[in-house]
Amino acid sequence: MATYCRPRTVSEVLAALANAEGRGRILVGGTDLLVHLRKDPFAPTVVVDIKSVNDLPPAVEIDDDVVRFGPTARMAEISGDPFIAGHLPALGASARVVGSIAIRNRATLVGNICNASPAADTVPALFVYGSTVTLTGPGGERTLPLVEFFVGPGQTRCGPDEIVIRIDVPIPDRGHRSAFQRLTRRRGVDLATVSVAAGVDADARIVLGLGCVGPTPLVTDASPPVDLTDPAAIEGAVEELVSIATPISDVRAARDYREAMVRVLAVRAVQSATAASGGVSS
Repeated sequence: MATYCRPRTVSEVLAALANAEGRGRILVGGTDLLVHLRKDPFAPTVVVDIKSVNDLPPAVEIDDDVVRFGPTARMAEISGDPFIAGHLPALGASARVVGSIAIRNRATLVGNICNASPAADTVPALFVYGSTVTLTGPGGERTLPLVEFFVGPGQTRCGPDEIVIRIDVPIPDRGHRSAFQRLTRRRGVDLATVSVAAGVDADARIVLGLGCVGPTPLVTDASPPVDLTDPAAIEGAVEELVSIATPISDVRAARDYREAMVRVLAVRAVQSATAASGGVSS
């Protein structure tokens, strides 16, 4: 049975994690953690509930050129925010498909990245905006590109004595467009089989964030400028970009199916972005 503690400051959180000797876990939404506590033989021995910590960053903070998400930013808040819908539409769309309404009312953006699932819905969208993640621990704060945060399935660069304190998402320049597309086995609550976020800048260069087609979510380099009025040009650019995908076969889909569908969804995402709809399909 895990020990539960509810610290009031970030310093107390870090002390609790240090005392846990690598077996502590942070609790905010708990949508994944509470399942692991019941089923995982390697479940944490200390659960550190940070919902009452009084010196955490705000859940959502909008500055001139960046949107900052603290550890308590919930999917429901993100998916319903009109500023995010207007400036970060791929992120808003991806947050809208995380679980059920009840789950979105609890699940957090920071929790979604820390779970480090290859199928994490919001990560491809965060990638196309060039997001960064800031961690704090005994050695102070450190910031790294989100793309460098993931090590493997369920594994990140967050140390056992650190917490993610903030995700920073740069607000794109005028003319940047983005969209998110997702494929699931059925309508309703389900994990993604393949997901794609597309970002298209003012010079018609395409960046794709890819989910479920590698051991971690993936992000492509930017393409050369593409004639966005030419479907064949979009398909050619997508074909080159998604070559980084290395999907596997599992209970949700075969490898060949994922290889085919990541191309289809990427083309749809680019077309949706250039139509400025910022749509999502499931």
